[in-house]
Amino acid sequence: MDISRLRGSVPPLITPFTDGAVDYDAYAAMVEFQVREGSHGILANGTTSEPASLTIEERNRIVDVAVEAAGGRVPVVAATGSQSLAETEALTDHAVRAGADAFLIVTPYYSKPPQRGLIDYYLSLAERHDRPWMVYHIPGRTAVSVTLDTFKELKDRSPTFVGMKHAANDLGFVTECLCEFGDEFRIFVGLEELSFPMMAIGACGLMNAVGNLRPKVLSQLCEAVWNSDIPAARALHDRLLELNQAVFFDTNPIPIKYMMKRLGFIPENEHRLPMAPATPELERRLDAVLERAGLLTAAAA
Repeated sequence: MDISRLRGSVPPLITPFTDGAVDYDAYAAMVEFQVREGSHGILANGTTSEPASLTIEERNRIVDVAVEAAGGRVPVVAATGSQSLAETEALTDHAVRAGADAFLIVTPYYSKPPQRGLIDYYLSLAERHDRPWMVYHIPGRTAVSVTLDTFKELKDRSPTFVGMKHAANDLGFVTECLCEFGDEFRIFVGLEELSFPMMAIGACGLMNAVGNLRPKVLSQLCEAVWNSDIPAARALHDRLLELNQAVFFDTNPIPIKYMMKRLGFIPENEHRLPMAPATPELERRLDAVLERAGLLTAAAA
């Protein structure tokens, strides 16, 4: 893959459930919506997809559907990480066969491995394929941070290691990585509130849950930064402020899934335990956000 295509708004799609089962038709429709609205790629099985509640077979099928629905019009990034090396191998091997364009592999969670363990883990996975891959750096969920020295070793030893999704409130680390590896190092923003600031200092794009709701605005924000139209990019970032905040009124993707059902993007608002739907109080709070954003009026029209 030409990694220059690996940039822009690449929303991590939710997983729609109907009567407890993954609704693959609804998922395919979401992919089509993203392409139509100008997203620059699709992220399958990211955190917003509730992957910890999915079986390996379901995660694999989601990648199949994403690749088929995208039809080569935009890159499909498959999130293939798990807490288990064997499970990550199985997910990554399937994504290779399915035709995913690149991989996002989360740092193994719960086990809290040392940096040398992370290095060997990632290199053992990279040896299995020739696709571009990125580290999913989300220490708030995994309890593991990756150091610059670890990234240096991965870059030296894996020619297909191309970047990371950075879901941490640390702009300094972004600058350190870009100064060390150059602008070709792909850094995607993983925290909505940092979308514009991180792109302004060199991030290549966004992997934000709010892209499920407002894909066009996110793609426009990316393109404004690329065109050096900083006032326009900041205005779009400000326009997204309350929606970006609403994503974290409860654990992601609880607010996003309620808002998507409310706006008619998905047929049902279902989660799998231990996740749970929005409470009535949260629903009212999210309705107010949608109302102020003009989305409820647009959906009614």
